Amino acid sequence: MLYLIPEIRRLKESAEIASRYSAGFEYNDFFHPDILDDPEEIRRLIGTYLDLPRDRSLDTLHGAFLDVTVHSSDSLIVSASDKRVRQCMEIASELGVKAVIFHTNLVPNFFSEKYMQNWCDRNESYWRQILKDYAPVRVYMENMFDRIPDCLAQLAERMKDEPGFGVCLDYAHAYVFGDEPERFCRVLKPYIRHMHINDNDLLRDMHWPVGAGKIDWEKFGAFAKELPEDVTTLIEVSSLEDFVSSAEALRAMGIRRADGKKE
Repeated sequence: MLYLIPEIRRLKESAEIASRYSAGFEYNDFFHPDILDDPEEIRRLIGTYLDLPRDRSLDTLHGAFLDVTVHSSDSLIVSASDKRVRQCMEIASELGVKAVIFHTNLVPNFFSEKYMQNWCDRNESYWRQILKDYAPVRVYMENMFDRIPDCLAQLAERMKDEPGFGVCLDYAHAYVFGDEPERFCRVLKPYIRHMHINDNDLLRDMHWPVGAGKIDWEKFGAFAKELPEDVTTLIEVSSLEDFVSSAEALRAMGIRRADGKKE
């Protein structure tokens, strides 16, 4: 199943395109700190989405990620991060969506064994509590600046008994920030529940439409066919037009049918 990012100013059109491609929504409004600091704007956005007559039970929401560090050893930073996470989980609960995506927010190039162990320990404890507090909303953890997939894979392995937790593989991030994109796919494969895809120049996270950059989509297609049918995919681009062109590019390459399912 494909997902698109709805445009609040083009909501009816967003819904029509989603219907055409049997796609879900992934809401991108609620990770912005200025919105999370504005209760009236939160209410307005939620109300607007709730007024749209569509099934939201398979939708997802991108959670806060800017400076969110739930694994910090500084209690003040943890407290601020926890507030943002819980705001997003509450919004997701009210919208009735399936899952919220958060970032690993690992410090890149910092391979201290103590740091990595602390990251895993604190994240496991934290997300188990969040999933308990906000069931049945799921949490998908996304690779961001991760150079290697080891920490995320270790956390996912520890939490494999928790059906509400999974990995969101950001395929473009693996190319831009990762040492070996193919290794991200191989190591994280058992835990992937959701993916983010877009194109780039292999140097910067550009969010270009599929086929506009240098990512090898033939490799992606081969990998996607190995995943379970219920793994969902957000085409994470900047406009509805870019979503359509990306979905059609995937279809032309034999990776996804027009209805969003695998070929």
